[in-house]
Amino acid sequence: MGAGKTTAARAVGGIDTDDLIEAAAGKPISEIFREDGEAVFRAYEQDAIVMALGGGAVKSQRVRDALDDTLTIWLDVDVETCWERVQGSDRPLAQDEAEFRRLFEERRALYASVSDTVAKDVHDVALAVAGVVVERGALQRLGELVPGDGQVALVSDAHVAGIHGMDAQLALGSRLAETHELPAGEEAKTLATLDRLWQELRLGRSGTIVALGGGTTTDAAGYAAAAYLRGVAWVPVATSLVAQVDAAIGGKTAIDLPQGKNLVGAFHWPAATVIDPALLGTLPDAQRREGMSEVVKTGLLAGEPFWELPDDEMVRRCAAFKAAICLRDPEDKGERKMLNLGHTFAHALEAAAGYEGVTHGQAVALGLLAALRLSRRDISQVEEILRPTPVRVDREKAWEALLRDKKGALRLVLLGDDGPQWDVAVPAEDVRRELDRLIA
Repeated sequence: MGAGKTTAARAVGGIDTDDLIEAAAGKPISEIFREDGEAVFRAYEQDAIVMALGGGAVKSQRVRDALDDTLTIWLDVDVETCWERVQGSDRPLAQDEAEFRRLFEERRALYASVSDTVAKDVHDVALAVAGVVVERGALQRLGELVPGDGQVALVSDAHVAGIHGMDAQLALGSRLAETHELPAGEEAKTLATLDRLWQELRLGRSGTIVALGGGTTTDAAGYAAAAYLRGVAWVPVATSLVAQVDAAIGGKTAIDLPQGKNLVGAFHWPAATVIDPALLGTLPDAQRREGMSEVVKTGLLAGEPFWELPDDEMVRRCAAFKAAICLRDPEDKGERKMLNLGHTFAHALEAAAGYEGVTHGQAVALGLLAALRLSRRDISQVEEILRPTPVRVDREKAWEALLRDKKGALRLVLLGDDGPQWDVAVPAEDVRRELDRLIA
């Protein structure tokens, strides 16, 4: 108790045992303890199908047996922090500090015995529930991190394969059955490229596609996995900053059409997502700047300067933020739309450039400027960190692409006083004005 389980569960779209028990009993937990006793409370608890499990629930053998087939996360927080959070509350088992500390020590062995993984905070919980591993050296453990025991097809582009391909192949060992090469950049996200990949694949239904690379590789290979044999498992292994903080997370896969970006795709949640921050050490400065656009976007949405953190923590926090949103809204029907902050403008610029000469990072940086201006928010952080400059593209083509990207009314993601807002109706003349400001 006091570890923050309820907060963590709700952050990833889950529920807490207390919510269900109070609804079933028709009275608060404190009253159940006072009027009926702890045994009655535990009886309620062991019948609940939940995400946040009460601290004493694992005392029941029935609960422990049920957890055998369930991802179980131990949110391990020090006793001082837990006591600080609960002292003075009406929690029945938190009225005496000495007894509280005794329970803390008594239960630790049980927690260790039933847990699949240990989390230190809500961000770790989000990553664990989403199946995202953020760990230095994760590439060398790839064979352990790809679920199942079926064969693996490794998909990458020539550049990434030349740097990390051998390490990936060695880590996959005997499970590696085939390798495939995609073009670099947006050329990977074409129907012609996917047609060739589908025809080359030999995996059975129990196989897994492992996508080793940046955002375009994970987008294309993820969609290939979603459609091949009506859907096979896939694991993105993110090698770029863009992929590690954004593109590889959440199961949104897509390819481009000449009319616009990401117009054909599917929601296909990865069996696991592997993020090794050590791989960022091989990135050229230009590629790092590309990824920083997504870092700044995520920080603006979260209201925290993630870009000021050391690399490992920056990646962890960005990945956890996106994972939590995607868990709560896996099919982009609500709050997940906020992740498109600035991207309506960005996709329009990229399409107008024919996906050549304007990089995704450049376009997102410019799109953030437009979104912040329409939100009447300060743009200085975007200007200082990303230094965006207008690009030379055809204004009419950009406008046509923007209208196609919206696939309907002009509704954008903006930042309000209370945080991100999505599906905000914006007059067409205002959108066109801000788009034109991004074009040289």
